[in-house]
Amino acid sequence: MRRNYWLDLFTGTTWAEFQKAGSSVSGFRESRWKTLQKVARGDYLLCYLTGVSRFIGILEVTSGPFKKAERDIWQDDDFPCRLEVKPIVELTPETAVPVLELCDRLSFFQDMKSPHAWTGHFRSSPAKWKKADSEAVVQALLDARDNPVKRPVDKRKLKYRPAALRAKIGSVTVPDSNEDESEPELELRELKKPTEHTKMQWLLLKLGSDMGFDVWVARNDKGKQFKGKSFSDLPRLKTDLPLQFDDATNKTIELIDVLWLQGNAIVAAFEIESTTSIYSGLLRMADLIAMQPNLNIPLYLVAPDERREKVMTEVNRPTFCRLSPPLSEICRFISFSGLKDQIKQASAYIRFLKPEFLDELSESCELEEA
Repeated sequence: MRRNYWLDLFTGTTWAEFQKAGSSVSGFRESRWKTLQKVARGDYLLCYLTGVSRFIGILEVTSGPFKKAERDIWQDDDFPCRLEVKPIVELTPETAVPVLELCDRLSFFQDMKSPHAWTGHFRSSPAKWKKADSEAVVQALLDARDNPVKRPVDKRKLKYRPAALRAKIGSVTVPDSNEDESEPELELRELKKPTEHTKMQWLLLKLGSDMGFDVWVARNDKGKQFKGKSFSDLPRLKTDLPLQFDDATNKTIELIDVLWLQGNAIVAAFEIESTTSIYSGLLRMADLIAMQPNLNIPLYLVAPDERREKVMTEVNRPTFCRLSPPLSEICRFISFSGLKDQIKQASAYIRFLKPEFLDELSESCELEEA
């Protein structure tokens, strides 16, 4: 029998609820129904604990997909798209297998350009996995069952679960930025040496403020400072966004690195990518387009000059090209050096600048035909 393998995401809480209910049914959100219909009897679900990044079990599918919209298993969501399953391996959070221990056996860790790029493979479930990667996970889980090794678990991360938010396309989650780092660690690092990301945020915030716009910094970056100046001290920094979208769209917009605002309108939105993976900013932009395809906001990706080709390549990935409209048609690229030079040249008349100057400063992300 040809067996396919699928990722199945759990939190510590939903895994415990699954086991308490008899470990016989796995559930998924309504938006995954089309994908779930491709899962067949005999397929394996590879169970993964988000928050602590560990594989915790293997489930064999014993039924076709069906729907049941009741909170009979999980308390915070009904996960109406379901499968009957039979456990092959069930570990505890302490004996579960950390994904990073498998980095030499999983293909997506090979030739990785960013230390966090692998996280893109754990954003939704069910998601079909390559056979070789899946078999490596299965073997690791079987070994862990037969020879368990206990590892400490952060109880707070184990209990974490992103809230399901309302959107036009259904119930979705919006992950926070820097979700793998604690706030104290981030604050300490910023105090010791501001990152290039923080510097560019400050420049964009001050530029927008000097041009007469209200400005917004990502909700989780409000406590940052640059050269002894706190972001919160900027005179035109908004503490709340006057947005009238659904919950998921509002939260996504609140996490964008920098916004320029005029009244209730967003004049420009900037995602800054320096030494980290560019995926977080791109995925945030893509989420925004998917949820609000008619949203007319100028979107800019700001990155170092040497990362220009990388940004262009990623923006034109098939998954982003299939959006309507494609991400490459909406996003424009601004280099760090170009932005710094423009601010320096325009220092004497910044208050007279109009946002249209960004069109000349930026470049299209669409690839030219050969």
